[in-house]
Amino acid sequence: MAKENLECSFCGRKKPETNLLIAGLDAHICDRCIEQAHGIVAEESKQTKINDLSSELVLKKPQEIKEFLDTFIIGQERTKKVMSVAVYNHYKRLLQPPSKKDDIEIQKSNIIMVGQTGTGKTLMAKTISKLLNVPLAIVDATVLTEAGYVGEDVESILTRLLQAADYNLEKAERGIVFIDEIDKIARKGDNPSITRDVSGEGVQQGLLKLLEGTTVNVPPKGGRKHPDQKFIEVNTENILFIAGGAFDGIERTITKRLNMQAVGYSASKADNFLDTSNMLQYIIPRDLKEFGLIPEIIGRLPVLTHMNPLDKKTLRAILTEPKNAIIKQYEKLFAMDDITFTITDQALDYIVDKAIEYKLGARGLRSLCEAIFTDAMFEMPSTEESKFKVTKPYAEEKLSYETVKKLKAVS
Repeated sequence: MAKENLECSFCGRKKPETNLLIAGLDAHICDRCIEQAHGIVAEESKQTKINDLSSELVLKKPQEIKEFLDTFIIGQERTKKVMSVAVYNHYKRLLQPPSKKDDIEIQKSNIIMVGQTGTGKTLMAKTISKLLNVPLAIVDATVLTEAGYVGEDVESILTRLLQAADYNLEKAERGIVFIDEIDKIARKGDNPSITRDVSGEGVQQGLLKLLEGTTVNVPPKGGRKHPDQKFIEVNTENILFIAGGAFDGIERTITKRLNMQAVGYSASKADNFLDTSNMLQYIIPRDLKEFGLIPEIIGRLPVLTHMNPLDKKTLRAILTEPKNAIIKQYEKLFAMDDITFTITDQALDYIVDKAIEYKLGARGLRSLCEAIFTDAMFEMPSTEESKFKVTKPYAEEKLSYETVKKLKAVS
């Protein structure tokens, strides 16, 4: 075929009508057909990824998610409902095939949880990731600093997620990141800082791009120790961010706001309906701003929920009722040595009373149990005894004042 008679084997355009004509063995293809073919391949690849995600991701309805959470977490009914809906909407958005019928773009439902330490914020995130079969990275906001200062950059959050996904980029880009202690990066003053606030407002500014959804160059081995490493591009658009913090002292802000709104006789009557033992239930985004979170980061964490403080009834249930309850764990440990373990209700109530008295919370329950059962776990495997029953007098004997004092210091 003469050079001037060359044409595209796909669309039939002559060589002068094209910008580029690439020759094959017995055919030619022009630049326009290449672009069109590339678009078809990209669309097919995107659809294949969605189908692969559908097969790997175990997405359940909100009620099913809550039922699963109920087996591991006692109480916190409102938070479990809020989390179930937010997680369902987020992953439903991921599984939705691209549509050309409308231009409606569903935004992410990032979550912020406010609650005292030991109320189950981290457990909530762990349980949801277990249900959905997605990678989870738990990071502590207290170690984050602005770029250039001693500490970790905000990009290290995504390094942890990549590690949790075994460096599978596609899995990491649909994972969950739990940022703990987010209240510790609150702004140190009421006004924007004119000096460097390297572990506070500066970190919040750095988190904005991650939370909203952007492509970030992530060092796979961490930050500054490996400056020559190749970066991995991670798109955070489909990563669900859950932030948690104790926000110690925010109750005063809530009380002040409610009192400011209370004017006149009718308002004082309404105060009678306020539950002063759990002021966190009245929290609104404005309170987070007063505490020191910048408005931009509050806007990128649109789902706000709270964790109720743990009362005696809840702590008692935590000991025995969840699927992985503390007492069930000890029953299994003793059963491995062919020892039947039992504990009386009075002993359980005594453990709970001590946890409340010394403000050890849910985390302290395990420490108290260890202090009571350690001697038996040390001695009984070497004896012929097959039964171990814990009574209240036995617990009182093992749990001396000095032991509890040490436990309180640790927690």
